[in-house]
Amino acid sequence: MIGEAYLESRRVTNMRRDLSWIGAFFVAAGVPALVLFSMGGISALTGPVAVLVWTISVLIGFVDAFVYAEIAGLHPKKSGGAAVHGATAWIRYTKIAAPISLWCNWLAWTPVLAIGGGLGAGYLLSIFYGPTARINTWQVTLVKLGFLKTGLTLRINATFIIGAAIVLVVWNVQHFGILRTARIQTILTVATLTPLLIVTVIPLITGDVVAKNFSPFVPSNGHWDVSGWTLFLGALFIAAWSAYAFETTVCYMSEFKNPGRDMVRAILWSGGFCILAYFLVPFVFQGVLGTKTMLEPGINSGAGVGDALAGMLHGDAFVTKLFVVLLFFTLILAIMTAMSGSSRTLFQGGQDGWLPKYLSHLNKHKVPTYAMWTNLILNLVLLLMSNYIFVLAVSNCNYMIFNFLNLNAGWIHRVDNADVPRPYKAPQPFSLRACAWLT
Repeated sequence: MIGEAYLESRRVTNMRRDLSWIGAFFVAAGVPALVLFSMGGISALTGPVAVLVWTISVLIGFVDAFVYAEIAGLHPKKSGGAAVHGATAWIRYTKIAAPISLWCNWLAWTPVLAIGGGLGAGYLLSIFYGPTARINTWQVTLVKLGFLKTGLTLRINATFIIGAAIVLVVWNVQHFGILRTARIQTILTVATLTPLLIVTVIPLITGDVVAKNFSPFVPSNGHWDVSGWTLFLGALFIAAWSAYAFETTVCYMSEFKNPGRDMVRAILWSGGFCILAYFLVPFVFQGVLGTKTMLEPGINSGAGVGDALAGMLHGDAFVTKLFVVLLFFTLILAIMTAMSGSSRTLFQGGQDGWLPKYLSHLNKHKVPTYAMWTNLILNLVLLLMSNYIFVLAVSNCNYMIFNFLNLNAGWIHRVDNADVPRPYKAPQPFSLRACAWLT
């Protein structure tokens, strides 16, 4: 039974309680799309073992979800997700951990806008122009950043201009409220992500998934030795950025109609959907294409995924472009998911005093627009970068720090706030200490 104090606090928030758990599920629907654009990098490290990497990683993320669901229930008025909910546990022990948690979560999520915008721009350019066309090759170098990574620069080119336009469109869509965002995400999920997942099932039916493409089942160095295990564990580290990301569904506690009920359903259903996607998609791609094709630059960068999907169906040039269009809109899903969640993390941090106060501003639609502007400006700078893999690597380091802090925060909340009413409590088999250790 939920206490009266909780029930009363649930009703009071500066944001609109327009969102159901189904709406949150679709707002987070951009998370499964991330596997399409990051599986090439995991395959480069582990070869056919990538299927096992993705499966283990998403299952770890699902176990984590039980902890995040419990601590979210303690904060029915707070937006911003697990970073905010975990910060309240750390604040009584150290003041530095709370803002670090928020900054790491934001710096992990916000680059999805730049990475997705850049990749989406590449998809649009590939539909209309060849790789050697002038529009694809011109650029103006602004700053050389070789001291960070060899060859890294800030540059203006067609990818930057189109990517910036994509992010601006997403910003404008979300300016009018979470309910509108959820409705658009629902349409995009049904129209684009669902067909892509169905397409990945077809090779299972037609028998195009070949067992020999999983043999030998060893990492890319060819052995299960120290180097092989290092590659395997490194791949688990990189995969976490995508596979754990459905925890974003708890970012909307202050916008749920019934936070105690909606939060649990949203994160667990999103987790279940991600388990399906993160096993099925890498399994089918590896089984159909084989390790040699999975290591091609187009799969590694994500730009060749449309060609690969069309090849599974033995499609022609028109089918290839159709899949590229579908993939473009799945990227829009991911960008919208990242914009929604990361902006609310900044908003709540500003409201609680852990981040600059201006971030707590809401417009007339009760949307954190100043936080969204901050997201936009940073990602315009990231879009200027010539190497998005470098951005992803930095982002992933921040994400692992966030997970470590907030899974431990789940245990701290259980010890320090044992008597506080909870709408949901993680079951005992999912030990909070074990969860933090596992991540």
